[in-house]
Parts: sequence; structure tokens; C-alpha cells
Amino acid sequence: MFINHVMAAMLVCAMSIIASPLVAQSLRVKIGYIHSPPAIAPTLSNLDTPSLTQGRDGAQLALAENNTTGNFLNQSFELVELDKTNPDTNGIDFIVLNMSKTDMLAFADDAGNAGKILFNVNLDSADLRDDRCGANLFHTLPSIAMRADALAQFGLKKKWVKWALITGPKPADREMAGALENSARKFGIKIVSKKDWTFDSDMRRNAASEVPLFTQSFKNHDLVVIADPTNDFARYVQYNTWVPRPVAGGAGIKPVTWARSIEQYGAVQLQNRFREVAGHQMTSIDYAAWAAVRSIGEAVTRTKSITSASVRAYMLSDAFALAGFKGRSLSYRKWNGQLRQPIALAHHDAVVAMAPLDGFLHQRNELDTLGLDESESGCTAFEGK
Repeated sequence: MFINHVMAAMLVCAMSIIASPLVAQSLRVKIGYIHSPPAIAPTLSNLDTPSLTQGRDGAQLALAENNTTGNFLNQSFELVELDKTNPDTNGIDFIVLNMSKTDMLAFADDAGNAGKILFNVNLDSADLRDDRCGANLFHTLPSIAMRADALAQFGLKKKWVKWALITGPKPADREMAGALENSARKFGIKIVSKKDWTFDSDMRRNAASEVPLFTQSFKNHDLVVIADPTNDFARYVQYNTWVPRPVAGGAGIKPVTWARSIEQYGAVQLQNRFREVAGHQMTSIDYAAWAAVRSIGEAVTRTKSITSASVRAYMLSDAFALAGFKGRSLSYRKWNGQLRQPIALAHHDAVVAMAPLDGFLHQRNELDTLGLDESESGCTAFEGK
């Protein structure tokens, strides 16, 4: 009978801990979940309507996996959905947050939550890992800087070092454009052309005529990079540019946390288990919520403790390692609580590369070539904690 390597590792881990006389103690772990994400901006196409339960579905799968191991160790894990308007967190020290930025910052800054461990699973804003970080706020979703750096590494590896950048009109588009420009400077890529997307017409009918004219001024570029994280208009740029060039960013090759095309490293088994539970493909937010709940399970199993201080210390230690189905062990950065992880460079049907790419080295961990390194981060909340 075939057992995938991750489940086998969980069983070996469980059996090895059973042998300890300390395992007799019963541990009951409550994990809070708050689902109050920002409103989804409308897009021209209805092809990619996200599930309304994304995030919660990933957490539920991880909960089942935690309890698979917990059954051997006299540990049980429960997911408690909290009222988003007035959450009662009494007795709950671990909370997964799928919230708007304003709500998340208010929740993290609340004095009553200071001793709890919170997980951001849906916001990629750079400042949450920088000067607006919190000592109790961990991030299992990669930052926008991590994804932009992954795309820059890919461009450099392919020698596509001259970019034409198109930026959409939304605040999230401008934030992504800023991250892409920062990454371009970091890796020595030149942005030779920049344009703002100003169309308000229906590109489903006009793309073939409008996009060639819009991109006619792009010259001497290797790659068209589109700052459009919701893929509102980027999908209509691909194959319609004046000069035939590959497209990346909001369409074409996209730097993503998770994608249906990730199949190596046991990911097929994770994908299959998730679809059985949720009935849809795993999204990046689902993956981040899964990683958050699995992090709690891993830390509780290893420390045999449910105190937030013990779990936090272990998650930030060099001993922590989470099997994340991406080919490398995942761990948390001690300076801002960001979960280190590879970033897939993927299109709809395949993974083209996985960053960090070969040749991008780091004195401590190659995953730290993606996003804010310790010397670059303005986060001081984690110092001395």
C-alpha cells in the first residue's frame, strides 16, 4: 500500500514521540480563525472567480493533518471560527487572520492580543514585514517583494534584463509596480519603458486593436512586465503586443505562492487531498492558511507545549522546519516573522521555474534572496523577543 512521503514522515515523527514518557499529557489546542477579507475588486473577466471560503478550506485541511499525528500523541486540534465584528479570543492563543489591512493592524495592536500568535494569510503588503510589523504577527503568505524578487531572478537567469513595465490604475497595481521596480534595481535589471494602463473600454472586444497601439512605443525590451495582480487587463495584453515578446507579472509567467500546476515534491498528494475536502483548486491564500495551521501543529508536536511563548520561540528557532511541498523546508525569519518559502514562476498549465534559482546565493539561507533580508528590514518588533 502506497503512503506518500509526507504522511510517512508524520507517522514516523508521531511514533518516535510516542516513546517519550512525556507524551501521556493530553494537549487540547484551539486555533481561532477570522474570515473578514477585503472586498474582491471586479474584473473584466468572470473566468477566475475565487472561492468565498478560500483560506478557511486550507486551514481545515491542515487541521485534519494535525489531528492525524495528534491521534498518536494524545493531542487534538480544533478550529474555532470567530465573530469578525467582535471576536472573543479568550482561551485562544493561536489565531489565523484573513482580514483587511485596517482590521488586521487594529487586531494585532489590541493590547488583549499581545501575547497571542497571529498569522496573516492574505496580505502581501511590504510594510507589514517592515516598519509596520508586529511581534505577534507572523506571515505565511509571501510578501509582494518576495514575488517580485522571484520574477527578477527569473528574468536575470533568462537574460531578459530589459523590461517594459505596464502599471494598472488600482492601488494594488501601483504597489506591485513599486515592488517590481525595487527588484529590478536590486538585480541589475533595466526598465526601459513604462506606461500606465488607462483604458476603460471592454478589452474582451478591443484588445486586438488597442493593445498593439498601446505597446507600439516599447522598443529594445526583452520582457513585458504587467503590474496587475488581479489579472484584470493583463490577460488581454498577452499575444497582442506590437513587438512579440514574452509577458510576465499579471499574466503569462506569474510569481505565485501556489498554483494548480505545482506537482513535484509530493504536491500532487496535497492538491488531491485539498480538492477532496474543498471541492476546488487550492489557492495561494488556502496554502498560506494551511501553512499557518500546520506550523502550529509542528511546533506543538515538537515542544509538547501549547503556551504561545514556547510555540513562538520554537517557530523562530533554527530547529523549526515545515515540509511545504516546494522542495525545501520552510522556516520563519527571526527579524519579521515571514515564512521563508520558494516562489513558483508558473503559467496556467505548468511551473517554469522555482525561485530562488540556481546561482543566487546567500550567506545564511538561499530563500533569503527573496524579499526583505535582515539588513533591509525596518522591523524592530522582533528584536529581543
